[in-house]
Amino acid sequence: MNRNSSPIIQRLVIWFGFHIKIDLIEDKIFLYEEALLMETKISFVWAIGINLGFYLCHSTATKSSKIQSCPMALSPSSIFNISSLVTIDLTKNQLEGSLSPNLGVTLPNLVTLSVTMNQFTGPIPASISNATNLMKLIIPKNKFFGNMPTLEKLHQLQWISISGNDLGSGAQGDLQFIESINSTSLEVLAINGNNFGGTLPKSIGNLSSQLSIMWINGNRLSGNIPSSIENLRGLERLQMGYNEFTGSIPDGIGNLIKLKELGAEMNKLTGNFPSMIGNLTELLVLILKGNNFQGSIPSSIGKCQSLLKIDISQNDLSGIIPSQAFTISSLSILFDLSENQLRGSLPKEIGTLRSLTALGMSGNKLSGKIPSSLGQCTSLVELHMQNNLFEGNISSFLSSLNGLEYIDLSSNNFLGPVPTFLEKFQVQYLNLSFNNFEGEVPSEGVFQNTSVTSLEGNDKLCGGMPILDLRSCLTSKGKHGSSTSRYVIIAVTCGMVVVLILLLLLMTFYWLRKKSEASLETPSIGGFQQISHADIVKATDGFSSNNLIGMGGFGFVYKGTLADENKIVAVKVFDLKQRGASKSFVAECEVLKNIRHRNLVKILTACSSVDFRGNEFKALVYEFMENGSLEEWLHPNLTSNGAPRHGFGFVQRLNIACDVACAVDYLHHQCQMAVIHCDLKPSNVLLDAQMNGHVGDFGLARIFANATGDLPTSQASSVRLQGTIGYAPPEYGMGSGVSKDGDAYSYGVLLLEIFTGKRPTHDMFKDALNLHDYCVAALPERVADIADQPLLLCETEEESSADAPSNQRNINAHVHECLVMIFEIGVACSAELPRERMKISDAVTSLRSLKEKINKMGFC
Repeated sequence: MNRNSSPIIQRLVIWFGFHIKIDLIEDKIFLYEEALLMETKISFVWAIGINLGFYLCHSTATKSSKIQSCPMALSPSSIFNISSLVTIDLTKNQLEGSLSPNLGVTLPNLVTLSVTMNQFTGPIPASISNATNLMKLIIPKNKFFGNMPTLEKLHQLQWISISGNDLGSGAQGDLQFIESINSTSLEVLAINGNNFGGTLPKSIGNLSSQLSIMWINGNRLSGNIPSSIENLRGLERLQMGYNEFTGSIPDGIGNLIKLKELGAEMNKLTGNFPSMIGNLTELLVLILKGNNFQGSIPSSIGKCQSLLKIDISQNDLSGIIPSQAFTISSLSILFDLSENQLRGSLPKEIGTLRSLTALGMSGNKLSGKIPSSLGQCTSLVELHMQNNLFEGNISSFLSSLNGLEYIDLSSNNFLGPVPTFLEKFQVQYLNLSFNNFEGEVPSEGVFQNTSVTSLEGNDKLCGGMPILDLRSCLTSKGKHGSSTSRYVIIAVTCGMVVVLILLLLLMTFYWLRKKSEASLETPSIGGFQQISHADIVKATDGFSSNNLIGMGGFGFVYKGTLADENKIVAVKVFDLKQRGASKSFVAECEVLKNIRHRNLVKILTACSSVDFRGNEFKALVYEFMENGSLEEWLHPNLTSNGAPRHGFGFVQRLNIACDVACAVDYLHHQCQMAVIHCDLKPSNVLLDAQMNGHVGDFGLARIFANATGDLPTSQASSVRLQGTIGYAPPEYGMGSGVSKDGDAYSYGVLLLEIFTGKRPTHDMFKDALNLHDYCVAALPERVADIADQPLLLCETEEESSADAPSNQRNINAHVHECLVMIFEIGVACSAELPRERMKISDAVTSLRSLKEKINKMGFC
């Protein structure tokens, strides 16, 4: 291009993948790569879009025209040699490689660097500190690693967005670059989703007063939150969740009056619920779930009248819920108080939440009747109130909530009839189990789909769909003979009263006699002598909350030490107030007393006694599993402390999958009496110190002797609707009896979850898509796309790090081949029709063959 004759180019925007648009003053221009590189007085803006594939070229065009032909390419690497470059935007591509180590030297005029959502790797160049004009460093969602360089020379920095990489080493000192920040213009600091460790420096409070966004969530940060954070008076969005912070939230956060978003979920924070929250009157989102906050919810929370979402679930909050919390009429997304120790009744002010979409109160000790004013919350879509002590009739508050799609009122003391108006609701899930409902069950609408409706544990219900197999409802026989019947009924009733009085006296005498014996006789199990209630209390330190390691539908699990044996054990204490708990105790004893296998949780002894108050007490004592449950390893961000698990590799997962399959095969084919587990899922697979898998929780298991592996028809009705949604086979929801094929289905889903890292109830699985079909669609070419990403990083034990790059392709090929085999087994086991499913014995054979193959390859 001739400088004297060339037109003045006001703006040049190049879009690879869409089109190339050039704004001109004259009608015609020829553009050549050489001319562009020679032009030093023009500020270029490179905005490279979704798909590289178009080329910079020359063309004859009018102003604002689209260039159609592109014969000349511009190498992306040459971009980093254009010293006059001001802005680089490579957002949303599939670009690979690393940033030039001399980036800050060759691009001294750079103001904006954005490489969001690519495949860049390697460290952030230390030379970037030489680009002293840099205002925006935006590199999220790549694969950068290593430590962040110093930023002390970048005095004009406004944005630092480095989230979604693998930066940091997880150790103290990872955040030294924050201490080097010396910009008074900084507005955004987003370092979330990395591997930064250590403590948050006290100097965080010295950052710019203009800082409005600080995201440090999803790292490995620990220690206390520094009180100096209160100096950041311009903060509007503060996210600190999914770290390992301890201590309490500093009171000074109450001074951040511009704050609109506060998240500190899934940490190890303690102390009382922060009362200074009431000062944050502009707050829109408050998320503190998954910590150890104690005390009561302060009434000052009612001052936050702009809140859209509150999630303070999974803490240790107690006391009553202040009525002021229900006066926040702006709440529209979520109000979740689940899994705490809250007591008392709900106030009538709950009707103020007319815009609320989801309400969670489950897993507390709330009681009394639900206020009818809840019926004013007509925007509700989800209602979670299970596992409380609520009572009364549900029609008073449910009738007007016709927008509900998810209703869980299970394990309460609700009574009365099941409302017929629920037939007209567009409900996708309805759980009314384990209450005191009575009368005829409706048979239309949601009640026609038993896979999304649960009514078990309500002994007085009758009628309904035939597949529910409930007793028939009595009908009136007319008035004929009513006078005679009345006298007969009176006479029979009087006789029954006399008999009942005599029986009551005998039972009282028997009970007093038994109580004086201090405990009920418990047969020894597994060679242990019987254990008393006092021994259990001593072993668990009085059922201390510090020893609580888990909870389920029928009770709590404590870590304990048997004094005589000096042996660490797990003690499952049954909550006999829960319907079905006593039956679950009997079922586990019946199953476990006669079976022995290295991959089954071993029961040591049992206790069936009375406590110090004379109440019935039942507990089972198991071997202690040091590494918790498979659930905690597959989904570490949902554990109580939010701490990530490390080293959960391909071979470990395969070994655990094989352990579970062997255990199920033993139950089905090698026991004297065949056992159907009925509830295979990750939380019921426990891991010992060597990461061996052990199947546990036989509370729903069934024993039978017939060779087919199907429960006799006469017993089928008592076990319908068993299992867990997502893992239970579809035929259970249609009323079929439990079977070996049902366990095979659950195992198939479990196997797919182990290697995809996705629950069958993941949000992506809705409408017609499920985990099974998701994996079928990826077989065989795209298994790497659905596999849990850590599985793709496997290395051989024998290759040195120097040889790793040359062998990685071979390793990946082996991994791909093995994943295909595993997913094929999982898909075959989880077929929709029982007759099409792979037998568990065949799955064991295939997995053992695969293990031998893996061992020969030398996977770690």
